[in-house]
Amino acid sequence: MNQDLFDLTGKVAIVTGSSRGIGKASAIELARHGAKVVISSRKQDACDAVAAEIDAAFGQGTALAHAASISDKAALGGLVAATRQRFGRVDVLVCNAASNPYYGPLAGIADDQFRKILDNNVLSNHWLIQMVAPEMRARKDGSIIIVSSIGGLRGSDVIGAYNVSKAADFQLARNYAVEYGPDNVRVNCIAPGLIRTDFARALWEDPGRIKAANESVPLRRIGEPDEIAGAVVFLASRASAFMTGQAMVIDGGVTI
Repeated sequence: MNQDLFDLTGKVAIVTGSSRGIGKASAIELARHGAKVVISSRKQDACDAVAAEIDAAFGQGTALAHAASISDKAALGGLVAATRQRFGRVDVLVCNAASNPYYGPLAGIADDQFRKILDNNVLSNHWLIQMVAPEMRARKDGSIIIVSSIGGLRGSDVIGAYNVSKAADFQLARNYAVEYGPDNVRVNCIAPGLIRTDFARALWEDPGRIKAANESVPLRRIGEPDEIAGAVVFLASRASAFMTGQAMVIDGGVTI
């Protein structure tokens, strides 16, 4: 075989939460490797801006912008339908969007806050997987990638509910990997450590927090979004053809 292991030519990828941060970096790298990409987040203008940037870099028609809230099942259905209408198929799903509306002890979280975290970080991924998996299974080919977190591997006195949701994502991937494996549809997670994104801005903009964080990381720094994007390309491509149900930890070594 002479084909590049990372070649995504002809593939179509939906990336949620892709107007910034890890999602945007992942969409750009998927496009760089040949994929058509669908940019989605809550705000259409933000999606339009990223799609225009990708089209300018990789050719007109490479990206589609379609806003959708992960909390709205009908909106996610519209996202998948719009992707099929424009590109004809879905080969790769990157469930990157997430939320964390509560910062504090798990013992003090209100029911509605806990439900929102679980709905946005777990149930929405389940919905999207259900929406795209049938065509992948029919073709006997597909890759589903959930961006989880090393929080799912550890306890915390301030983001415990978020960590519960991210641990659930690991199991969501494992379970769907078992169910869809016979049809050659792979489901994997990425577990980033602290990455320089807007989502984690409160941590890395605080000099004291970032100093403490960096001192605890073997690589002595936080990660950058494109350092997660490379793993997304790997999991989307033939390079990871024998990998499913796994969680790739990319954290500068902090969990070791």
